[in-house]
Amino acid sequence: MASTQVTPTRMELTRLKRKLVTAVKGHRLLKDKRDELMRQFLTLVKEDMELRKKVEKGITDANRNFVLAKAGMSEEILRTALMTPKQEVYLKQSKKNVMSVDIPVFGYDTRTADKNDIFSYGFAFTSGDLDGAVQSLSDVLPDMLKLAEIEKSCQLMAAEIEKTRRRVNALEHVIIPETQSGIRYITMKLDENERSTQVRLMKVKDMVLEDSHKYREKKN
Repeated sequence: MASTQVTPTRMELTRLKRKLVTAVKGHRLLKDKRDELMRQFLTLVKEDMELRKKVEKGITDANRNFVLAKAGMSEEILRTALMTPKQEVYLKQSKKNVMSVDIPVFGYDTRTADKNDIFSYGFAFTSGDLDGAVQSLSDVLPDMLKLAEIEKSCQLMAAEIEKTRRRVNALEHVIIPETQSGIRYITMKLDENERSTQVRLMKVKDMVLEDSHKYREKKN
């Protein structure tokens, strides 16, 4: 393959040697990047599993409290109590760069700082189970946002790991071997040409010496 794609010249040999140095350096850097991405990815996956269990427990508790509240209250009172929210939540999103991957960072602000503003109803005609359900959802909100942040980060990092892995494999199994093969081919051709040139020079030298010897014999 090298013989049909590479021109056996010293300029091409120099270019391929420079390309090989760059490819080897890039391969090493990409392997380091891949390994570090894998380390951080596994850390996020572990954190995701633990946080997911916590969020699922919080949602389960909230659902259980809502079921109890619905059982102890009329549906009309329950609908009226939850019809008009008192508190408002404003989602904030930013990004941070981790190993050239822009992963999201989620946060939130509330309209007021009063923690009791999550209750949009009076306590006279509602049950304590409804209070527990609303409080459970309020408590689980930060963990839900963190879980969404981690899971999106895992998706982005997994895609970057796969892309980096393909680049590492391309360098390791295609570009570097082909470049080394090209260098070997050019080196072999240049050595062969040099030997051929030396042989021709030796023949020319012998012919010159022979002609010189005949000339001296004729002169004598």
